[in-house]
This record gives sequence, structure tokens and C-alpha cells, in this order.
Amino acid sequence: MQISVIGTGYVGLVTGACFAEFGVNVLCMDSDAKRIARLEKGDVPFYEPGITELVAKGISQSRLSFTTDLTRAVDHGQVIFIAVGTPPKKDGSADLSFVEEVGRGIARTMTSYKVVVTKSTVPVGTGELLRKVISSSQTKKILYDVASNPEFLREGSAIEDFMRPNRVVIGADSEQAAAVMKDLYRPLYLIETPFVVTDVPTAEMIKYASNAFLATKISFINEIATLCERVGADVQMVAKGMGLDHRIGSKFLHAGPGFGGSCFPKDLAALVQMGERAGYPMQIAGAAAVVNQQQRDRMVVKIQEALGGLNGAAIGMLGLSFKPNTNDLREAPALAIAQELMKQGATVRAYDPAAMEEATQLLGGIIPCKDPYEVATGVDALIIMTEWNEFRNLDFETLKTLMRKLNLIDLRNVYESSRVTGFGFRHISVGRRAQNPDPKSH
Repeated sequence: MQISVIGTGYVGLVTGACFAEFGVNVLCMDSDAKRIARLEKGDVPFYEPGITELVAKGISQSRLSFTTDLTRAVDHGQVIFIAVGTPPKKDGSADLSFVEEVGRGIARTMTSYKVVVTKSTVPVGTGELLRKVISSSQTKKILYDVASNPEFLREGSAIEDFMRPNRVVIGADSEQAAAVMKDLYRPLYLIETPFVVTDVPTAEMIKYASNAFLATKISFINEIATLCERVGADVQMVAKGMGLDHRIGSKFLHAGPGFGGSCFPKDLAALVQMGERAGYPMQIAGAAAVVNQQQRDRMVVKIQEALGGLNGAAIGMLGLSFKPNTNDLREAPALAIAQELMKQGATVRAYDPAAMEEATQLLGGIIPCKDPYEVATGVDALIIMTEWNEFRNLDFETLKTLMRKLNLIDLRNVYESSRVTGFGFRHISVGRRAQNPDPKSH
């Protein structure tokens, strides 16, 4: 089978490269000529483990190619995936102008039956909107179907998530479209992946409901963490005790500075807007978003209290991306927290294994460093913002010789307090009482 993917951002490129790995002939199209020129050379414009190798393999085996020509892309693919951006508008609703633009382009250039699939996260009703756009823009009547195939890719493990997914969701309003989509995903039948085949609006809702639930789970444990600090409980043990209940599960119960990234904040806002338009306020989703914003503010207060004020303080920040194994800084808690620390008079030194270049462009005033130990030089506190593996086994003896004051503010609860205090550090974490240095360490 031949498919086309319109949009070569994170979702589009991972989708295209992974389908090429399945043996499908894939043409990826983007209007950004510089981006396409880079991709044709195998130069991937974002960080994701394994994607550069997969793109190179697809190109070398002539199963993956790139173009800026929409007409060529429409001619090429029996299935056309739309994976363009759906950024939030000022009111939080999803901006579908790119999706509509692609729909019009497909309508004007198609000459044979196509299955047009939304891969981007789009609100319920987008499939119907796309159908109207295509039908009204066709110059002559050609049969097509609209389908929804939402992605559930986690940044940092996107390839594994595509190749071995928990489920594949297909929303289609015709048996023909459903059959084409199931045939495309045939390799996943072999590993007994569950398939949810439903109508288009239900498939669209599954994506939003899933992301909103996971975001709510994070906000819930962050609220519990704040309460734990005030009553003397340990949120990590609370989360463990909760997570062992199979009805709850252990995932997304890690207290921290709040969620970020390209999905959860945007999708929560869009779901709230959908509720407003349907005349049914989404109170839990709205509360999850409010708690997430408050959590960032709480982290600033935590740092401020640990240092007795921020004006004149030197602070080191380990990690800037919203999660490990990605350079994605969209809605990253680190950016908001660093900006507030600097606004209140602190100097911020920072290091991230993948996001330094982007961060220095976005965060004027931070001092970029080449490793954790350069970050630690002369600081009053070292903050773990993102739980990259290389921050999980820091050399505390070396850090002691570099830091001005021995405060480790562990916003990801990476370390056990006893280990940190044993080296003479004060350990401040999330959802646990701050622990002072072990007197025996001196």
C-alpha cells in the first residue's frame, strides 16, 4: 500500500517513518521547503530516540520520501494522513485552519478514491467539518472517506509506542474505510494489538478523554503531595499504595512540578472549550488545568522558602525539557519556573542534555552550561527539574566542592533523602518533608 502524510512535525514524521518500517511506501509532505531539504538528507529537526536511524533506513530502502508538492502527495497515497498543527486559540479551543487548508488542497487535487485520516489531535466534529470542506471544494465528484486515527505517542518513547501500542483506535463511517485502515495496520494484528473500531466522533473523543484523564491523575497526585507535606506523610509511599490497586494503576502518579508538553495542556483546554460549546462545563478537566498552573507557583514558593528569598540567589537547574528523552520545551514547567526565579532576582544556571539550544533562545538571561557540575559551580541550590538518567547518579562529593550552599531541590523525587543528607546536603522534594543534613556527614 502507498500512503501520504501531510505535515512532518513530531507526529507526522514518526508516523511516516514507522509505517515505512512496516513495509508501506510513504511520502511525507510539508510546505516548509527548508525542513523537507533537511529530511531528504536524513537530518531530523527534533530529538527523539531512534527516529534519525529509522528515517535513514526508510530513505535508504526507498520506502520513505519527502516532498513540498501537495498534488504529488495526494496522487501518491491511497490513505492520506493529516498530521498538521492544531494550536490553541486564545480561548483554548483548537485552531483547525491548517486542517481545513489541507482538506481544500486534497479536494482540489484528488483524482481517485482516498481515505482522508486525521492523525492530529482534533476536537469532536472535525471529521464532519473536514467532510464538508472537501465536498464543497471538489471540482468534480470523486468518492472519498474521512477517518479518525488518533495517535497515542509519548515523547521519548514514540517509536516503541507506534510499533507496540496499547491499542489502535480507528474511527470510520464506511466499511470500506475501516477495511483499508485495518489492512494498513495488519502487522499489529500479528502481535495481537487490541483494535477499537468505531465511528469518527467517538474516535476523536477517545483521544481527548484519555489525555484529560492522565492529566487529571497528575494534578490529583500533586494536590495529594501538597497535603502530604503539610500533614507529614510521604507522597511516594502514598502513590505506591494507591498504584498497587489495579483499578488505579501506578502510572502518572509521580508528584512533581506539573505536566507540560504539546498535548496535556492543549487538550485539556480544548476539552473545556468543547464542553462550553456543548452547554456542559467540564469541571474536573478545568480543575486539573488550574491545579497544574498552581503547582508551578508552589514550586517557586518552595525554592524561595528553601533559600530564604530569591533576590541575589544563584540557582542551578538540571533539565529544561518537559520530560526526559525529548528536547520539547512546549509548556515545560522549567521555563515558567526559571522565568519567575529570574524575575525575583535570582541568577539561573542550567543544563539539559537535548534542549539547551532551544532553551537559550526562549529564556533570555539563563546561563547555559555544558554539564551538571558546571551548573553547580557557585550556586546556593541545585534543582532537579527533569529526570534525565544522567541526573540519577550525581557525584555528591564533587558537588560539595563546587556549590556555595548545599541545597538539593529535587522536584522529581529522584533521590531518597537519606542518601542526599548523608553527603551533607539539605534535601527538599515534593510531597515529603524537607530533610536536613545528617550531622555525621560533617
